[in-house]
Amino acid sequence: MASNGSGPLQGLRILEIAGLGPAPIAGMTLADLGADVVLVDRMAPGAEDLDIGKHAIQNRGKRSIAVDLKTKEGVDTVLELVAHCDALIEGMRPGVMERLGLGPDVCLARNPKLVYGRMTGWGQDGPLAHAAGHDLNYVALSGALWWSGQPGEAPMPPPSLVGDIGGGAMYLLVGLLAGIMNARATGKGQVIDAAIVDGSAHMMNLLLGLKSAGQFVNERGHSLLDGPHWYRTYRCADGNFVSIASAEPRFNKLLMEKIGLAGDPAYAGAYDVRQWPQLHERFVEVFATKTRDEWCALLEGTDACFAPVLNPDEAAAHPHMVARGVYSMIDGVLQANPAPRFSGTPLGRPGAVPARGQDTESVLSGWCNAGSNAAASKPATVS
Repeated sequence: MASNGSGPLQGLRILEIAGLGPAPIAGMTLADLGADVVLVDRMAPGAEDLDIGKHAIQNRGKRSIAVDLKTKEGVDTVLELVAHCDALIEGMRPGVMERLGLGPDVCLARNPKLVYGRMTGWGQDGPLAHAAGHDLNYVALSGALWWSGQPGEAPMPPPSLVGDIGGGAMYLLVGLLAGIMNARATGKGQVIDAAIVDGSAHMMNLLLGLKSAGQFVNERGHSLLDGPHWYRTYRCADGNFVSIASAEPRFNKLLMEKIGLAGDPAYAGAYDVRQWPQLHERFVEVFATKTRDEWCALLEGTDACFAPVLNPDEAAAHPHMVARGVYSMIDGVLQANPAPRFSGTPLGRPGAVPARGQDTESVLSGWCNAGSNAAASKPATVS
């Protein structure tokens, strides 16, 4: 079973051309929310494919068909599916889908209401559009990487959540859903150009507002959220880490009381950027005196703006995460459950990860009433 049979997007049909990076996460999220997402897989793994079977969480809840896109029959099969879906997702380099005969013009001619979602790093146009790249490159160019890291050190590559997921998949999702709403109102589909450089730059607007107001500066370590001693992580006595984010004065005051530094004259200038380096060193000393669990016992659940730094296994076992049911172990694979939560159309358990091509017959007969197709059984790889 692919879709979990629940959620607000039941009845929505999404066609996803198999690929890497953020596009599959966008498809997964739509499936989590109840959409029928059909994954157009290669007939066999390609040279760049990482075939990890049931561990491919990004494909959970989808149905898989195997099609040879190098053949006319394969292209015709996809176009027949295009005629019966609400949106298409593809994450190829610009021009690849056109060369396959599945570009936006061809697909929109087959289905004028289609929302054609394109996911790339650099975008569909511009001087870098055809260059290779990865998450780190995109967030570097957009400005989103600049404040990542400590003063005097090179910017630290963040997890690919910042670019691929935040600036990529989430913006593709917003574009797809907005496009579908518009298509249902107007009868006209359109192309969504979702680029990680665009999305990660757009996410910067909160910080750019602070920068314009003088609260953020270009020199790393001199702004309210990237330099103060009270907005950092600290190593504990057991080698684990905790996070402190007590930016507001009332939260900062409580933190000082809890860790035994209330009234210390050195902290009278806690908001003086010139004092931050030495105050940071003092915090390093203080937090190294207790284990992470001891700091949790003292600070967790208070308004000191505190949390332990947990690895994914620890996060899944934390009482707050357990109480909210954030993680599940499904088929032996730890994974986060669907989000966000809906009161009227609650989400079900995530669907299984499909085997390559396992749903070819059911999709073709169910979506197209066409039965099986020769292109779906012709052994060849797709590039």
